[in-house]
Amino acid sequence: MKALQLHKKIFFRLRITASLLAGTVLITPLSTFAQANELELSQQQAEELDQKRRISERLQEIEKENASLKIKEPSKAEASNTAAANPSYYVPIRSYGLQRETEPPRYVRQLNKTWLKDIEGLENVDWVDLGLESRIRYEYRDNDFRRNRDALDTPILLRNRFYAAVKSKFDPVRATIEIQDSRRFGSVFAPDNKDINKLDFIQGYGELYFKDALGKDDLGNDRPISVKVGRMAFELTDRRLVARNEWRNTTNSFQGLRATLGQQKSDWQADVFALQPMVRLIETMDQADHAQWFYGAVGDWRKWSKIITLQPYYYLLRQNGSKVQYASDGSLAATSARKDREIHTAGLRGYGVVSNTGLDYDVNYVKQWGEDGGLDHDAYGYNLEAGYTVEHAWKPRVSGSIGFASGDKNPNDKKSQRFERLFGFARPWSNNDYIQMENIHASKVRFELNPTSKLKIDFGYNWYELASATDRWNGGANLLDTTGKSGKNIGEEFDIRVRYPISKYIGLNVGYAYFMAGDFTKKTSQLIQPGRKDNSSFLYVETSLYAF
Repeated sequence: MKALQLHKKIFFRLRITASLLAGTVLITPLSTFAQANELELSQQQAEELDQKRRISERLQEIEKENASLKIKEPSKAEASNTAAANPSYYVPIRSYGLQRETEPPRYVRQLNKTWLKDIEGLENVDWVDLGLESRIRYEYRDNDFRRNRDALDTPILLRNRFYAAVKSKFDPVRATIEIQDSRRFGSVFAPDNKDINKLDFIQGYGELYFKDALGKDDLGNDRPISVKVGRMAFELTDRRLVARNEWRNTTNSFQGLRATLGQQKSDWQADVFALQPMVRLIETMDQADHAQWFYGAVGDWRKWSKIITLQPYYYLLRQNGSKVQYASDGSLAATSARKDREIHTAGLRGYGVVSNTGLDYDVNYVKQWGEDGGLDHDAYGYNLEAGYTVEHAWKPRVSGSIGFASGDKNPNDKKSQRFERLFGFARPWSNNDYIQMENIHASKVRFELNPTSKLKIDFGYNWYELASATDRWNGGANLLDTTGKSGKNIGEEFDIRVRYPISKYIGLNVGYAYFMAGDFTKKTSQLIQPGRKDNSSFLYVETSLYAF
């Protein structure tokens, strides 16, 4: 209501501006005349001129206020000035779907930069962050291969989030909470924790923040130290191994300790953590998985970011089989899941933009080793992407990528080569959400463009194969042929997506994906449901509403 009243006030100001502008035409010559003959003017005339001067000044103030409310694309000169005023080593990636969610999330705003600043006493409150988001998505899924049977499913997914944080005013002490409620309506399938996770905290932590504890870099950016304790949700590197999972209706979160050295703008940054994953329970409050500990150290070296940004990383997932209670879907764990595990993951990622050429690249290699329930774990994966952005107003970008994650070669050899995807997300691999980072060899070509400053369109074509013909297709309802006779060909996928911010408070996201099954998918799915269709269609319409 406050925002509506503000818009009405602005509209009223615009109406009176039209009538007042005529007066401004007379103000300038009258002011000049008054200066030349000020001794001859009567007191009444002087007052009239002073009144007109004040009107002119107020008109200028109104114009500035109106301009501040417009959504405006900065000019190249303005962007250059902004960059000079805010120097940073950080270079955003151009790779498709791999941009990390910000901290705090994108729907969050500083209080004095929202419409709440018009409330008396709040105009200077720059130490509180607030966010309120409601996202609703209609899905039309015909023959969804994530399911073990052919069906037409038309669910409505609803996700509501609230975020609040207290920062700088009480430094070094800070605090953050984020609450989420995720629900699904109208589905023909049983409830699951990918779509449903009723009202719960996904973040709730205390923080010690020391602004310049590690000095400053060569550009003058602070290198702070942040230590967080509690429940938290965040993303690292390219999101394939640690992600909030923004596309999914529910969110990955962890509980424990996380320390961050440096910040995104500085020449280097490091994250170290010791966390327990949260088990998402549909009806009751989420619980920490006391059977698992997840440790990690991740670096960002940006000193050479004009050429390359380097991200070395190491993770350790340790599981005590005797404490396993829940499976990842929130159900009670099967006996076979109650096993000890110690999976080490180490990798190096490098990405960058080749100056003044329009070319960009993103390269990642990752190796895993350890023990998995008595099996010797030995797996690996890699991702390569190269793109070219044409110098054009629409910013067209064409790219190609290859992704690989090993699969188990022989279920009877006491070895495990199936890549452990940890807590990553599937969206960059498949817009149908069919592919996860295990036992996969994927190739993709994609085209992206921005016809206007707001409208974004992208479409692509994808080819999918199993890395090992004798291991499962996890994203496809665990389809499996241990003999390998069904081959490796999972299928091909075409997708298109359109995004448009209707206003600063409303965002629209519409997409379609069509999957064409390959030999492996056709043969294995027919064994479960004879006569099942070979292809699938997925259409979605998503709207996000923001309070700030």
